[in-house]
Amino acid sequence: MNNFFSHFSNLWDSISSNVIFLLQFLGIIIIIFLLAYLVERAIRKKNHDTEKILSTRKVAVIGVMAAISGVLMCFEIPLWFAPPFYKLDFSELPVLICGFAFGPMAGVLAEAVKVLVKLLIKGTSTAFVGDLANFVVGCSFVLTATIIYHIKKSKKTAIIACIAGTLCMTVAGTAFNAVYLLPKFAEMYGMPMDAIIAMGTAVNKNVNNVTTFVILCVAPLNLLKCTAVSLITILIYHPLRPILKKNT
Repeated sequence: MNNFFSHFSNLWDSISSNVIFLLQFLGIIIIIFLLAYLVERAIRKKNHDTEKILSTRKVAVIGVMAAISGVLMCFEIPLWFAPPFYKLDFSELPVLICGFAFGPMAGVLAEAVKVLVKLLIKGTSTAFVGDLANFVVGCSFVLTATIIYHIKKSKKTAIIACIAGTLCMTVAGTAFNAVYLLPKFAEMYGMPMDAIIAMGTAVNKNVNNVTTFVILCVAPLNLLKCTAVSLITILIYHPLRPILKKNT
């Protein structure tokens, strides 16, 4: 309990000192939610699907799946090809399953709640920068995959959706790190970009600038994560679907 209040106190301190960044964070979340909502409405209209986008039971299931994701997000695996602040986790697995079951809006909602759960459990060690990155990059995977899957649901479409989501997250995550995340880290921590690049060089001698850093360290991480999550989802989603969709 003391650890929980300690994390909450640290979280509040971070919020107070990063108001502008958090407002930007909120704006990005709103845009992604709006995109998910509009696309899902269009898909449901095209498929003559009258089911509610978010029913009471859907919200309850999304909450449970997001909570599991938030816990999984706290268990990170260091990787040999990336600096210590890049780690592998399987938090996208329940989120993707949730999106496949209920739609893009559910996937994005689960992604957002996942990050909130992680913040309450573990706090933030990156002044919210890493948490924003996790949400945005995660949504690039989940949103892409769930949109494609819900256009025409089938096992073949699920495989195509996962491949497309994997490629999208790999490209988007790599670009987001190069254009926004790494410069933001350097700015907020007063760390020269060369020092960050040097951390990449320490694990891979071919890393010598931002481009090679994200291609050799970030892209393989996103590719590995999405591939693993996609394979597990395809294997377990079908047996789980009747349980998740019951009475919705």
